[in-house]
Amino acid sequence: METHRESVDPVADDVVRSFARAAILAALLGATAPVSIPIPISPVPITLQVLFVFLAGLYLGPVWGPFSVLLYLTAGAVGLPVFAEMKSGIGILFGQTGGYLWGYVVAAWLIGVMVHRGTELRDPAEQPLPIVVVALVASMVVIYGMGVGYMAWLLELELLEAVAMGMVPFLVGDLLKMVAAVAIVKSKRITQVRP
Repeated sequence: METHRESVDPVADDVVRSFARAAILAALLGATAPVSIPIPISPVPITLQVLFVFLAGLYLGPVWGPFSVLLYLTAGAVGLPVFAEMKSGIGILFGQTGGYLWGYVVAAWLIGVMVHRGTELRDPAEQPLPIVVVALVASMVVIYGMGVGYMAWLLELELLEAVAMGMVPFLVGDLLKMVAAVAIVKSKRITQVRP
């Protein structure tokens, strides 16, 4: 009697490495949840999370960067306390700060597209500084646009009022996070692991 065996191909090593890097970035995004400072004039707290969104796009590119942010959002939606102020639940994704959270996904994708110029990962330390800076600025425009726009719609605010609440208090801090992201990339302390 002849036995027929089928072999199962293991997952490719590059996919496993990329998934692991995405999971690490998602964990770092979640680990910053306790580091949040409430602002009396805004429903949006100050956090370090934008820095890790920048790094996700810079190091993981346009596919795995947004995937890492989606992993983070999924963890929070299913109940892990990874959102700002240690909050969790799917309601956060559609609450007052939901636009910012969804903006993180788009921002990581945009940085990846602009810096890597395709799905083939490039070492972000080797990319011209103006491209990296423009990518980070463009990603902040996306985050602010989606966050402030959604908050204005949800809370029925005038646009200027929403900008005063959801953007102005964060500009200096986000500029510092951009500087930190550029410094991390250009220091070459984190090397690009190629698949």
